Amino acid sequence: QVQLVESGGGLVQAGGSLRLSCAASGRTFSSVGMGWFRLAPGKEREFVAAISWSGGSTSYADSVKGRFTISRDNANNTVYLQMNSLKPEDTAVYYCAARRYKQYGSSWYEYDYWGQGTQVTVSS
Repeated sequence: QVQLVESGGGLVQAGGSLRLSCAASGRTFSSVGMGWFRLAPGKEREFVAAISWSGGSTSYADSVKGRFTISRDNANNTVYLQMNSLKPEDTAVYYCAARRYKQYGSSWYEYDYWGQGTQVTVSS
């Protein structure tokens, strides 16, 4: 069992930066793939980024590639999403998710545990 709590969301102007954190409980954190997804009003849940259990492999949606960076600190059971050059279209609730497997996935149904979400609002 893994429990996830996101933090770090907020209101930022376009071009600004935010760093989201996802604190995980459970002894299995260091052996599972992690991902970030987002949900904007009127849109479907969207894959943002994912990272393998060791941090050695990552994946990004085309819309955030080059602007966002996912990382993890297994010693502190935390995964991060550094978001730079934010755009108004990045506005959404961002969710952290964990799989039961070492490798990451890029579809929401591949994940077994979810956080409560944190709101990110980018003003123009």
